[in-house]
Amino acid sequence: MIGAYIGFTFVTALGVNVYVAVLLSMGLVALIGIGVERLTFRRVLGSNKLNEIFVSLGLILIFDNIAVLLWGDKSKRLISPFENLSLDLGEASIRVDWLIAILIVIVILIALLFLIKKTKIGMAMRATSQRGQTSMLMGINIERIYVFTFALGAALAGAAGVLYGIIFPFNPYIGALPTIKAFAIIILGGLGSIPGAVIGGLLYGIAEQTAAITIGSIWRDAVAFAVLIIVLVLRPEGLFGKRGE
Repeated sequence: MIGAYIGFTFVTALGVNVYVAVLLSMGLVALIGIGVERLTFRRVLGSNKLNEIFVSLGLILIFDNIAVLLWGDKSKRLISPFENLSLDLGEASIRVDWLIAILIVIVILIALLFLIKKTKIGMAMRATSQRGQTSMLMGINIERIYVFTFALGAALAGAAGVLYGIIFPFNPYIGALPTIKAFAIIILGGLGSIPGAVIGGLLYGIAEQTAAITIGSIWRDAVAFAVLIIVLVLRPEGLFGKRGE
């Protein structure tokens, strides 16, 4: 949500191209993520997990209301130069903005996978997530890893927000349902697995669209979450998760 509004501000106030606004929004939202980590989550690190949940819920309400104060509560859209262009696929067509968004997401996922699997900081992130205390004993500055991870996650959310705003109308309250779906997709694919998140997202989307076409759009979320429940009952660790995690 914050990424969408920051992108909207760059586009409307400064005349920046919407796809350049994706990069700018990533940078600013990353800085916000660093501030959030240092001022809130760092204070409850190592305490009861419920504290982190309560902090998250409080931040949702704070950011929602800040957005209302700054931008109002009416829906907005990010207008792309390719707004009215579509690619004809015979009996169907797809908006050019959809294709660009898909390509951007693919590039981001490849870069993220490379970062996590092939770089020192990526290995440090994986080590910290698995064995924090052991990582610290091995010389990893886990506090810096936490900050970097928060900034990275916030930057990705900023990119997602701008891409969402190009395709759909948005308002200060758009974050709730995508967040719930994101958790569902992560659980479906398996915690810690980027390929699992990709496959889980595709399966979730297919389940939604199949439900909307066959039994009505009102059932799309119910059917998609039903698929999640079935997977968790049959394979609690998710499709690509490791048993015991």
